Parts: sequence; C-alpha cells; structure tokens
Amino acid sequence: MAHIDLFFSTLSPYAYLAGNRAEEIAAKHGATITYKPFDIVTLFGRTGGTPPKDRHPNRIEYRAQDLVRQAKKLGLPFNLKPAHWPTNAAPSSYAFIAAQDAGGGDLGQLMCSITRAVWAEEKDIAEDNVIRACLESAGFDASLADSGLLKGAETYAANLEEAVERGVFGAPFYITDQDQRFWGQDRLDDLDATLAGVL
Repeated sequence: MAHIDLFFSTLSPYAYLAGNRAEEIAAKHGATITYKPFDIVTLFGRTGGTPPKDRHPNRIEYRAQDLVRQAKKLGLPFNLKPAHWPTNAAPSSYAFIAAQDAGGGDLGQLMCSITRAVWAEEKDIAEDNVIRACLESAGFDASLADSGLLKGAETYAANLEEAVERGVFGAPFYITDQDQRFWGQDRLDDLDATLAGVL
C-alpha cells in the first residue's frame, strides 16, 4: 500500500488552499497519510528560506497576488491579511497530534478546519475555544485540545527534525514511500500522477 507523509504548518495559507485534495488522491490510489505538523518559521531558518515578513518586497508582492489567484481558482474564501496571523501554531499543532494519536475523526478535515479558521474565518488558532471547535467539526473529542501536551511538544519538535533530514523546506510538503517529494498544493496533480505510475 502506498503511503504519503504530509508535512504542514497549521499557519500555512498553502496548506489551506490544498483543501482535502491530498486525501482524495490517497483514497483514489489506496494510499495512507501520516500528518506531520511542524514549526515552519524555524524550518525556513534552517533550510535557507526567509519568513514572509522578511522577504524582499518583490517576493512579498508576488506571494500576495498568487495567493489571491489560487484561492479564486479553487473557489475558496480567502483573506490575504487575516486578523490573527502570524500567531502561535504550537497549540493547534499539539491538538492535531493528539487527534492523530486518538483516532476517531477525519484528520484531513481537521487540517482544513484549522487552516480555514486562520485564512477565511478571522479566528486565532492559538485560542483553546477555536481549537476545540475545529476538533469537534472534524469528529474528534474537543478535550484533545488539552491532552497529550508533552507528547505533542515532543512530536512537533521531532517532526521539524525529520522535515530537515528528509529534504522538506516549505509547506505543505508531500513525500511518498518511494521518497518522491512534492512541495506545495500546486504539485498535487504531480503527486496523483506519481502514485498512478505515470511520472
């Protein structure tokens, strides 16, 4: 059975724009997904990247245009300057990790709910009530927002180290069990084709 490791940040606009397409691709090919939330700002510093706020104006302006275009193309509501970005991604990431360990809900939907809260709903995903609502909307117990915090912190840190080791430099980043790597929601068609044996 094919497998995909999905490295992402709960703050990433491109993880939001990915929607549930990776899950649809995985289902189409009978593949499984392991989700690996990580600290993307730290990753940038360790892999030659630059946080958005520190980029050259040319890059900032292009990113602004591209995000709006991509959202429009996908028919997704999108706020280029959300009220609560950046914010602390750790609490939502810990909750996601706890949900993955607990099972019983839809992890793809949880990723969508958390990232949509940032980029379309003007919510602060560092707040407990927002995280709880996202968990519930994806079929998980809301109390997971408060459980496994130590393990969540350890896994979050380990995911970052694994990301660096395995060649990740942005989010979302998809790696197949054949070590084929795909960066960004705009490479999902290539992931699909690779799992189909076309690429």
